[in-house]
Parts: sequence; structure tokens; C-alpha cells
Amino acid sequence: MAELSRKLLIIDDDTIVRQGIVAYLEDSGFEVCQAEDGARGLERFAQEAPDLVLCDLRMPGVDGLRVLKEVHEVSPDTPVIVISGAGVMSDVVEALRLGASDYLIKPVVDMEMLVHSVEKSLERTELRSQNLRYREELEQANRDLRDHLRALERDHQAGRQVQTNLLPRTPMIFDGYRIAHRIVPSLYLSGDFIDYGYLSHRYLAFYLSDVSGHGASSAFVTIWLKHLVTHLVRDEGLFSDAESFEVGPSRFLEEINDELHETTLGPHLTCFVGVIDTQSNEICYAVGGHLPMPVLVTPEGAHYLEGKGKPIGIFTDVKWQVYRQQLPARFALVALSDGVLEMLPAEDLREKETQLLHLLSNSDGSLADVCTALGLDQLAEAPDDIAILTVAKES
Repeated sequence: MAELSRKLLIIDDDTIVRQGIVAYLEDSGFEVCQAEDGARGLERFAQEAPDLVLCDLRMPGVDGLRVLKEVHEVSPDTPVIVISGAGVMSDVVEALRLGASDYLIKPVVDMEMLVHSVEKSLERTELRSQNLRYREELEQANRDLRDHLRALERDHQAGRQVQTNLLPRTPMIFDGYRIAHRIVPSLYLSGDFIDYGYLSHRYLAFYLSDVSGHGASSAFVTIWLKHLVTHLVRDEGLFSDAESFEVGPSRFLEEINDELHETTLGPHLTCFVGVIDTQSNEICYAVGGHLPMPVLVTPEGAHYLEGKGKPIGIFTDVKWQVYRQQLPARFALVALSDGVLEMLPAEDLREKETQLLHLLSNSDGSLADVCTALGLDQLAEAPDDIAILTVAKES
């Protein structure tokens, strides 16, 4: 049965036919109004605003085609069903071309067919209305999403600016050692971070960290890390004397690990931290789950530094081994985050490390040459954050 709220307008100059249709449709649950000709029908349409019009095509004065045109000019979505005698099919074709929703042939013998046509026309109109509402809602949702993305992009750009301001100047030269860096974020915000400093006019300390995940949460940890390390170096004298040179890398990782567990920030990170005694040209370093290991490039070739250690922020009460090595008179130390491995076509980690070593062995170890060797200058979009830190000394 039709919904009681549906109002129909019946326009027909044949009183008997019109009243028969009205009576049957009212019995079928519709609210029905009627008009005896086209002119009166248009007046009733303006007064009643019906959900559907049922109109005879052949009427004196204002005929059904005129009614159809004027109804659709005022209310294009209102369905109009036309009723036509068997001999005027050309008018039916014209009515369908003008947008009639259906047509019936006089005399209307099967009233159930009439009700079916009315219900189907109303259903199609309702479906069109629903689709229009859904489309409008979808367009509004898309506008809201675009506004949200623009706001998020502005936030990320602002966050990236904060990160950039926290990075050290590049390049910098300390007592004959040239240190430089580059970070290529996969998003506006990066989970990779680099910092370095020259302490007590002797110790060149540096680290490269890679926070798990991407985006704002990872970037927040890098900012937190910067302030923690600044506190360790400035207020607690980390890397400022001979004792700290030997044990500082281990203490560095332990302090970060303890703070991560206490603050429950969530992400863990990997890190390579090193300190060079510029007077003895020795390096002490520790490895916090970092891959790939830094590459030492010398005139004789290139090789990975040795070392291993657990990631930071996962395990409690961890101790990290400090590795110590005499550096050659001329060298370049290249540290990279694991995002660089995603760029290499090799299938497994061992093959990727071999390929990376080959690429770096053909470079001079400078930041510019490393970026060229890795193809970063032609990189349109990084699959993962990529950080590069280079420390070089020429005798």
C-alpha cells in the first residue's frame, strides 16, 4: 500500500473517468485532489503541491502536454503520468520526450495497473531525491575533507618548519672535520632526526635516529629527543671529557631508553651515536638497533663499521656496548637511515647492503656525492624517510 502522506492530483475533463480514478486511489491509501480541465489543474497544482500528477492528454483549452510542460517548469522533479486514448500515440511519444514518467491507455480497466504505475513513479522520484541528497552529502563531506586536509597540510608544514629549525646547520667544519646532513621525508613530517656538536674544542659528537612510524607522532618524538639530548650535553656534560668520550655513547642510549619508558610516548627508535676525539682521530660509538651500519669510505675502499645493539624504547635495563676504532688520516663516515634500503632493487637485506656498499664505494663520501650515488637528486617521492649524515676528514 502507498504511504498516506502521498498527495496526487488527477486532471481529466471526463467526470466519470476522473471520479472513478479518484475513488480507487483514495481507497488505495492516497490523498487525492482533482481538477476538471488543464487550467484548473495548474491552479490546483500551485495550491496543493502534489507529489504526483495524473493528467489526460486530450482536453479542451489547456491540454495535457501544456500541463506537463508547465508542471516541469515549476517543479522538474514532480512525476507526471499521462493518460491517452489509443488513437493519439504521437502525443504519448511527445509527452515521454517532455519527461512524463509513464503513460496509460484509456479506458483504464485494470486499476491495479494504475496504482502500480503511481507507486513506481513515486519510488523513482524518491530514489532520485535520495541520490541527490546523498550526492550533496558526499560533496559536502568531500569539501569538509579537503578543508581538513588543507588544515592538516598546514599543520604538517608548520611542524616540519619546527623540525627544520631544530636541525643543526649544514655543512659545519670543526678543526678540519666536515660534517653535513640531509633528510628526505616521505611525508611533511619525518621520524628521522640528526644532530651534532663540537664539545670542549675536542669532541665531535653526532647521532642519527629513526623513530618508528610516520607523521606527527614520530616527529613529536624527534623534538622530544632533541631537547633531551640538549639537556644531557649542556647540563650533564655528556661528551665533554675523556671519560665521557669512552662511555658517553652507551650512556646516551641508556638515558633515552629510560626516558622513553618513563614517558610512555609509545614509539621506539633506532639510533647510531658516535663521538670523535679530534686530537687522537679515534671514534667511540654505540648501535641502538640501527640498520644499515655506517660505511667508512677511505682511499683504499669502503666497509661497514662493526657493531650491534638492541633498539631503544622496547626493552628495560639494557646496556649497550661501546665500540672504539682508530680512524685513518683521510676518511668519510656515511650514516644512513633504513629508508635508503627501500630504494634499492635487491630482494633481501644482505643483497641490499651489498648494493649499498658498492654504490658508496664509488663515491668520495661527501654528502653531495652520496646523494648523487643513491639517486636522491632524481627522487620524486621517498617510500620512507631517508636521513644521511656524513663526517669527513682530509689530511
